Amino acid sequence: MSTSINKTEELQASLTLLNDRLHFNGSVENNDPVSIDYVPPFGDNLGYTSLELLLLSLGSCMGSSVLLLLRRMKKDINGFSMNLKGIRRKEHPTGFKTIFVGIVITSTTVTDDDVAKVLKLSEDTYCPVWSMIKGTVEIEVTSIIKQQ
Repeated sequence: MSTSINKTEELQASLTLLNDRLHFNGSVENNDPVSIDYVPPFGDNLGYTSLELLLLSLGSCMGSSVLLLLRRMKKDINGFSMNLKGIRRKEHPTGFKTIFVGIVITSTTVTDDDVAKVLKLSEDTYCPVWSMIKGTVEIEVTSIIKQQ
């Protein structure tokens, strides 16, 4: 009998170096591995960088909470997309100083007030990635609702 990790309490990841540079395969539990590398001259640009993965993590966390909350409000969602852009600091550590998030929702029932409400809930309560970087990284969110 195998025991599964409760992902709400604990996450375990593993990384394996694939070459003599900085190319790793990383995975969590039984998910497909993700290729992680760094840009030349230190890496070979063979996978996502750590900051690219952070942008994807923030986007998927934020998007998941926004969609779940809107669906709980019985709003129809006919389309959803996000674009994220991270602006890095010039000094070390060169992490993000600002992340711009653009959300496009296609719906005939979602309003600007609905989006503002669920974004606030996402930031304050439901998106752990946003919570962890809030206060360190400025996050600017814009949204467009397409009535189709």
